[in-house]
Amino acid sequence: MWDGELDEQKLKGVFSSLVADGGWLFLKGENQKAADSFTSALALNQDDKNCFVGRSKCYLKMGHSDQALKDAEASLKVDATFFEGLYMKAEALYHMAEFEFALVFYHRGLKLRPQIQEFRLGIQKAQEAMENSIGSPSSVKLKNKGDLAFFRKDEEVKRSKPISAIQNLTKEKKQQSQKTPKKEKTTRQMLGEFYSDRKYLESLMKDEDLVKGKTKGGERLEDVIQGCLSYLDTCTDFWKQESPICDQEKNRKPAQQKRSKPRHGAPSEHAQFLLKSLDEIDADLECGNAEGSLKKAEEVMKVVQRWSDKEVPDKKEILGGLHSCMGNAWLDLGDVDKALEHHHKDLELSKQCSMPEALSRALDNIGRVYAQTGQFEQAAEFWQKKIPLVYGALEKTWLFHGLGCCYLMLDRHDEAREFGLRSAAAADEAADEKWQINAHVLVAQSELKLGNFESSVFYFERALTHAKLQEDDSAMEAIQKALEEAKQQLPQ
Repeated sequence: MWDGELDEQKLKGVFSSLVADGGWLFLKGENQKAADSFTSALALNQDDKNCFVGRSKCYLKMGHSDQALKDAEASLKVDATFFEGLYMKAEALYHMAEFEFALVFYHRGLKLRPQIQEFRLGIQKAQEAMENSIGSPSSVKLKNKGDLAFFRKDEEVKRSKPISAIQNLTKEKKQQSQKTPKKEKTTRQMLGEFYSDRKYLESLMKDEDLVKGKTKGGERLEDVIQGCLSYLDTCTDFWKQESPICDQEKNRKPAQQKRSKPRHGAPSEHAQFLLKSLDEIDADLECGNAEGSLKKAEEVMKVVQRWSDKEVPDKKEILGGLHSCMGNAWLDLGDVDKALEHHHKDLELSKQCSMPEALSRALDNIGRVYAQTGQFEQAAEFWQKKIPLVYGALEKTWLFHGLGCCYLMLDRHDEAREFGLRSAAAADEAADEKWQINAHVLVAQSELKLGNFESSVFYFERALTHAKLQEDDSAMEAIQKALEEAKQQLPQ
């Protein structure tokens, strides 16, 4: 019996160590290693909700949105009211461009934890993304967030999936457009390869038994299908305004001439080509095929370079986004020099376009490359330039924390403490207890290095309090150990 208890204690220690390693590796940006550590921990305790959320964050950072969603849902099977699981499910859905479903879970999280600002921010960004996800294809812009390529319309980001967003939620859900043969022909020309998707959705709406069903998340299938149809109808209307075809009898001949031109000649075809291509680039990178992703990005770049600025006014922004994708692929392939080369090209193009979001993306990517390769001086240099471009509290939190960690590694302890405090303030503004733990630990470590032992103990104790509130056993264990070591330095 005693041997069994000893083995159980040993396994618990190994589990806690694996979880702590996963958290630390994630903070350093080593997402795959962090995910592997959480996977090993789950092999020892397959029902740990914090492990599922930790690995979900790693997958989301790597661009594996589907896997991030599965892990978030797994954490909710353990605890349906686990607010971090709800937040990660909403985030995964948002990054999959399932904005309407993401909105549902942001709302559920806010109802459970109204004090957490990130749920409010999530509701806002999901609503704005839904409003902005339809527009003139010529106004589509490319953005990269983390390791994924995104299209950007106006001031909001959406992932490059063309038929996943559901629009016009305020419209009557049972409204179904009736097409005359002439309009049907126009719709076919406007939607192109997506026309067959529309016909398939219409056939599903005729299945009375099917539409009465619900998704795993509880959403009515009738509402989901009708939303998709409304989205495609709106696409047709907007693209028709951009490139009118067969609106009047006199336009028939020009329309026929247009159809005889090469593909990608009309703005809508440019947009469809880019949407499809970036999906393929993302898919290859997500499944670990960095070489395939890189090859596809290079091919797309050659096509885009042949387009005129008149055809695509945002050409430089699109090229910058492709350089960003290629930089991420080269980093996965282990070629740091080529990764930096492409991220620097993205940086230069973003400066030419005067695009703050693209500039922020490029600076972030360059900083991450340097940080992951241990070049902390260079990482700090580029992340410092990103500071004026950051407005959200949560983004400030991790940026300040990253800078503080760089300065801690460089033995610049005063600066490490300063950024640790700034990270803690931003985490408090965002009401993010996990980042409050990380920030206070950073401040405590900096104070310890500076010889301010009482202050170090104070901040370790604050971090421990947040860890207890989170019921994070692995964090509590690691912080308690560091706290005891700091206390030993206190004058007797």
